[in-house]
Amino acid sequence: MNRQWLRITGAALLVVLGIWAGVWVHSIRGTAQSHLAKSHLGMAVPAGEASPPSSSDEDALPPPKIPDLLPQFSLQDRAGKTTPITAFAGKSLIINFWATWCAPCRSEIPLLKNLHAEWAGRDVSVVGVAVDYRDKVLEFADRFNIGYPLLIGEQDALDAAAALGVETPVFPFTVFTDRRGEVVALFVGQLHRPQAELILSEVQNLNQGLEQLPAARQAIAEGLHALQAKQPG
Repeated sequence: MNRQWLRITGAALLVVLGIWAGVWVHSIRGTAQSHLAKSHLGMAVPAGEASPPSSSDEDALPPPKIPDLLPQFSLQDRAGKTTPITAFAGKSLIINFWATWCAPCRSEIPLLKNLHAEWAGRDVSVVGVAVDYRDKVLEFADRFNIGYPLLIGEQDALDAAAALGVETPVFPFTVFTDRRGEVVALFVGQLHRPQAELILSEVQNLNQGLEQLPAARQAIAEGLHALQAKQPG
């Protein structure tokens, strides 16, 4: 097994060896600061050897450097067809990076399925990006009746995550874009409905020209901070 796959399969050890995560929200175009809130709902993928991150590693992990526009990448779909992310152009996207071994990823699938159905009429689509063995993903998707589009990859999917600024992946993480392909926010950790609806409402404001991007970024950051403050402990 090469080092590439140690980055993926080694992460399964974190289920028992340690879980760490955070919530990073960064809106684009550089003027707004990212929102960071600690959580235990994400699972880290070591960048090299299969070993759990230490507390010093967590403290040193920088916020992701989010690009202004959604980077171009292509991965295989469930049928094995190479599909560019531009195949979904013109829609606002909820791009969820996940893996079959990740417990928080499994927990948020019902929400993602509901969001995909509820927002389809407003040109919003969920796209799952599975960073895992293809056969495991296909079996998992059938078992959990995942109906939204899936893209599947190994190193190429990790490269896509790095292009989004997440060079040391923590799964799950979710990217929100507007219909122009601008990256509005990036949420690391298990997504819940209040966070999703907050971000999507601001995405819709942007799409409808009701708000400028700086104001949307600020509203998202403040809203997520307020939601985090309400959580116990």
